Amino acid sequence: MNETSPEPRVLIVDDDAEVADVYALRLRDDYDTETAYGGEEALEEVDESVDVVLLDRRMPEVSGDDVLSAIRDRGLDTRVIMITAVDPDFDIVDMPFDDYLCKPVQKGDLVAAIDQQLTATRYDERLTEYLEVTSKIALLEAEKTEPELDASDDVADLRERAERLREEIDEALAEFHDFEAAFNEISRHAE
Repeated sequence: MNETSPEPRVLIVDDDAEVADVYALRLRDDYDTETAYGGEEALEEVDESVDVVLLDRRMPEVSGDDVLSAIRDRGLDTRVIMITAVDPDFDIVDMPFDDYLCKPVQKGDLVAAIDQQLTATRYDERLTEYLEVTSKIALLEAEKTEPELDASDDVADLRERAERLREEIDEALAEFHDFEAAFNEISRHAE
């Protein structure tokens, strides 16, 4: 999550200002919301401080597909949820979005989809850090004797950090315990 706001930052992108504003209104109690009324404005607004982008696919001038490509080309870790009236076709197979919802989308489905993406982000960050820490421990254990390792405050700190991260990963996995059911509860199709 971003470091500048205590709430996750969600950028809502739609060329229909009324639609973007309705989504922002629905989400403002749960997230720090921003709106962009088209692809060009989205590209100006999106940066590392944005946790999740809700992205309309069909927009004039700069399409949602183009915005998605630009976000990925920039290397941003931002999660992207396509929210669109465009029914999915086989072209979505190669698109690098994180989720795809068909309009109209109910508030509960929006919040659930955003929260799933935020949980996935937290899990990914912890897993990356855990792998980094455990690889350092493994390297040191292969090179040093047990008395040398036991005498090192740095190794003790690494081991404590690894244990803390392992517990956090286990907690995140518990959140995903019924992930498939929760994922399938989100209505991704127009009602």
